[in-house]
Amino acid sequence: MKTVIMAGGKGSRIQSIYSNIPKPMIPINGKPVLEREIKSLKEQGFRDIIITVSHFSDQIINYFKDGRDFGVNITYYAENKPLGNAGALFFLQNELKEDFLLINGDAVFDIDFQKLVNFHKKKNGLITLFTHPNDHPYDSSLIISDSNNKVIEWISKEDKHPTYYKNQVNAGIHVISPKVFDLIYCNIPDIGEKYKLDLDRQIIKPLIKTGLVYCYNSPEYVHDMGTPERLAQVINDWNNDLPYRKSLRTKQKAIFLDRDGTINELVGFLTDINQFNILPGVAEAIRKINRSSFLAIVVSNQPVIARGELTIDELEEIHKKMETILGQNGAYVDGIYYCPHHPDKGFKGERPELKINCTCRKPKPGMLFNAAKDYNIDLSESYMVGDSENDIKAGKAAGCKTILVNNKNEYGQDYTFASLKECIETLF
Repeated sequence: MKTVIMAGGKGSRIQSIYSNIPKPMIPINGKPVLEREIKSLKEQGFRDIIITVSHFSDQIINYFKDGRDFGVNITYYAENKPLGNAGALFFLQNELKEDFLLINGDAVFDIDFQKLVNFHKKKNGLITLFTHPNDHPYDSSLIISDSNNKVIEWISKEDKHPTYYKNQVNAGIHVISPKVFDLIYCNIPDIGEKYKLDLDRQIIKPLIKTGLVYCYNSPEYVHDMGTPERLAQVINDWNNDLPYRKSLRTKQKAIFLDRDGTINELVGFLTDINQFNILPGVAEAIRKINRSSFLAIVVSNQPVIARGELTIDELEEIHKKMETILGQNGAYVDGIYYCPHHPDKGFKGERPELKINCTCRKPKPGMLFNAAKDYNIDLSESYMVGDSENDIKAGKAAGCKTILVNNKNEYGQDYTFASLKECIETLF
């Protein structure tokens, strides 16, 4: 599979500290960002690379040459005039006859590309977007998808965001079918003369209506370094080996978080979104988890679904509220798992198909096992944090260390803390 790296941008926001080199050549601990991208690709077998260049292109070409010294084969497409971040694809389409990777040249990442490609092939779509949660979704491009990971809407960062939204952000990494060329270029008037194209607005967004654009959501590390502040954060993360430790090629550790009574106020069976309120200190605690090598994963019993008191759409809206509030405070969760089942019958409006003895309802550990499979988690190195006996039992059944918060009772937990904030401050 070929990889196209878009490395022609000027990086206007970072020019205050790097004005004489192209953005992809900004060093991270002595090596250009672009070199670190190429190394990650090479290690996973992606060695046929096309780099599109423009701004200070000679610096990139003279550094990497044909790629032989870096264990890859590199060719270049030099833009004589700016072509946007996708115009060069018009000239490369004869070289891209099979599915290909398309990557921004200014991103710091360490992701499992093979999992991304396998997902793309399974969906058999036109485009797969790599998406992830981040700590500033309020000024990012949000990707709205359905339960099958099909993209149904793209909300650009300059667009008005919904009141509540899932923290699912476009990361600038794509797998693209060459069928895209026939579908999109024929719909752009005078494409032969108007080569300057915007990838998001003129290619991806119009194709969403085909139903063949998907998103692959992952907690792995992908960060741009387009501002001095973000560059400093990326360098700090690199020094702490965070990109490698967040890669799904590496065994992960997780902080599993109960929801009601741990993240938000306990109000009994929560069915009204207006009753969902984050507990004090929770956003700060989850932000600390995000900056660590642990994943933050919510695991929650939601019997109100089986009881007919809340629909799945209403539950997801509550979770969007949770993600929105966390995002506004620079925090995010990497995954949300919930059990909709309830074994007891006799409720008005109940859903009979969900009235079962399942393997996911805490104190059973099914949700933790599912997350461990999805995210390559070492459960023995992980923690289950909750406010009830069922949380502690589920954590122990999964082989996790267990922490009780907001509850002084003794259920055999390993640790007890007054709140999630105190818990995470002690751990980290």
